[in-house]
Amino acid sequence: MTRVRMGSVTRVRAALALTACLAVAACGGSGPATTPAPDPVPPTVSPAPSKAATPPSSPSPSASASLLHPVSPTPAPASPSEAPPAVPSAAPAPAPSATGPPEFSAKVTRIARERLEHSWRSGCPVPVRDLRLVTMTYWGFDGRPHLGELVVHEDVTGDVVTVFRRLYGWRWPIYRMELVDVYGGDDFDSIDAGNTSAFNCRPATGSSSWSQHAYGRAIDLNPRENPYVSSDGSVAHRNARKFARRPVDAPGVINPGDRVVRAFERLGWEWGGYWSGIKDYQHFSKGGG
Repeated sequence: MTRVRMGSVTRVRAALALTACLAVAACGGSGPATTPAPDPVPPTVSPAPSKAATPPSSPSPSASASLLHPVSPTPAPASPSEAPPAVPSAAPAPAPSATGPPEFSAKVTRIARERLEHSWRSGCPVPVRDLRLVTMTYWGFDGRPHLGELVVHEDVTGDVVTVFRRLYGWRWPIYRMELVDVYGGDDFDSIDAGNTSAFNCRPATGSSSWSQHAYGRAIDLNPRENPYVSSDGSVAHRNARKFARRPVDAPGVINPGDRVVRAFERLGWEWGGYWSGIKDYQHFSKGGG
């Protein structure tokens, strides 16, 4: 019985040893089996917070300043085909009113001898160098502003600009304002055209003495509406005969004591409508005559 029991034990041990060898061979190892290492645990990764849950970071001081005072971005340089934007002037001239006419303007300049081809000649009582061209706006019979010219002595340019500025402000109409040279220096033709003029080297009407027009110190204003009336009441210009008597209520007419007469009188100019005998309603002169 003991031998049998010992033999059984031996066979059990041999079976266990064989089983162990087969296990080692199956694992590819030549040595005794070892306990495998545990699998590595992956690191814990925290989920990324959502954008809505992430509070915005505080802006830097420079960023805060830019939010309070936005800086205009620097424009990209224009291509060669693009014209640079227009730059307004520092002091643009004011635009005329959309509902009113432009303001009165006047410019005083020297006058060239060539422009006085008919109205000035050698022997005139005033040299060309003492005459001035006044270019200024006047209010027309058509209810619109126009640009006219008068030649006067340099000593009275200030008076002329002052008076005609007032006439323009009153919208007092003037029919035409051109140099008498446009009419070949002919005083009759200039008056017949209703032309307001000043300098003309000629004697006074019906006299051999120089007129104040020859000195550039007289103006004939709207001569058709304000004619020269002889002592017998006759008027040389047929288109002016209906204006021979005063007072006359019509545009461009000068009546005794009206604001046109007073405007000239304030500056020391006389009106021919106050002369005795003849009446020269168109005529204003500095110093008489």
